[in-house]
Amino acid sequence: MDQAIEILERRFLERSELIRLLMLGIMSGENALLIGPPGTAKSQLARSISKLFGSEHWFEYLLTRFTTPDEIFGPVSLQQLKADQYVRKTAGYLPSAQFAFLDEIFKANSAILNSLLSILHERIYFNGKEKESVPLLFLVAASNELPDEDEQLTALYDRFLIRYEVGYLQHASSYEKMFHLPAAEIPVVFSLYDVRDVQAAARDVTISEGLIYFLYSLKKDLEEKEHLISDRRWNKIVHVWKTSAVLNGRDHVSIWDTVYTPHMLWDVPEDLPVLRELFEKRFTEQVKAELESDLPLRKYQQIAQRWLEKESELHAFQFKKEIGHKLGKEKAEQYVALLEQCRMELEETARELRNRLLDAQQREQNMNSFVREKNRLIIEQEKYALKYVHLRVEGERILQMLQGVYRTVFDREIAGADYDYTL
Repeated sequence: MDQAIEILERRFLERSELIRLLMLGIMSGENALLIGPPGTAKSQLARSISKLFGSEHWFEYLLTRFTTPDEIFGPVSLQQLKADQYVRKTAGYLPSAQFAFLDEIFKANSAILNSLLSILHERIYFNGKEKESVPLLFLVAASNELPDEDEQLTALYDRFLIRYEVGYLQHASSYEKMFHLPAAEIPVVFSLYDVRDVQAAARDVTISEGLIYFLYSLKKDLEEKEHLISDRRWNKIVHVWKTSAVLNGRDHVSIWDTVYTPHMLWDVPEDLPVLRELFEKRFTEQVKAELESDLPLRKYQQIAQRWLEKESELHAFQFKKEIGHKLGKEKAEQYVALLEQCRMELEETARELRNRLLDAQQREQNMNSFVREKNRLIIEQEKYALKYVHLRVEGERILQMLQGVYRTVFDREIAGADYDYTL
């Protein structure tokens, strides 16, 4: 996988995220739709990916409203027609392809659309009276624009789980490299059996209740913003998560397998920023929950909050004791016991939290590698590493709260809980 991505990245500049999405789509058997203007290498990228698998069964076509079914599915067999059988000769056409690229797909007419729906979803082609299994592993479609409000086009649009808006190159460095791209033939990296093996393994991958709740919470967040996703689409999204888990050597889904989910949610590209924001919020919450064993911030926060609420009361008791104010024996004993409990719990919690924060600082020195171990398809390791930094900073805030309460109540620092907040 690393080798394939490196080969493609050298040839297709500023397409790192898209390349990973397409590789994930191939391995999970999901179709991809690329939206963008002509000249953004959409067909060339799709063609190059198929070469990584050494597939000779490649089909591509530019659709127009005048395109006939013969051009896509093959000509009608004259020999069969003489026998009153309406059968197409599909060899060399879409029903016999393993990889395919269809440009301007939403310009297809209804005669083509009906057959495309069953091919894209069920991998079946109805050839006359017969149902033929289609060997299609992956289909990439492209369009300069999104479909109109048409029932057939909407159904076709829904068959593409992965959606990506492709634009022109943005960086000056890309234009410098563009004139020196590799010209050598793309080598074969995978076999088709690799895809089948990954898909077979994905069926045995498990998903935890926590991640199912994560998905459900994300679904409710989207519905509040009036973004409705079908149950079928959610099911396919989880299947992609399971495929990602297999590619990362796990038999269970991790929150890190979900990072590309926003590209499976939008209907129009303008929705992506909002959907990504909703996703990132839930993602960070889930990362925080998974880190509870290493840095149980919720537990520390509850302890700090409990003693913060009693801070004034305990401080007042200490002050009254110093000035010789008399309290009832029972009341005084209660406060003495409460003070001892406060002292022990604050000291123990602060020292434990301080040690865990030091461990977190140590881990952050190689955080990019840590994130890559979670999911090798992630390209923005720094972005996700920052999520851990934010959690550490939150832990530091709690430590300050613990130390502040202790200082107020006991008028001294907690021994063994010193910490350098400037790092």
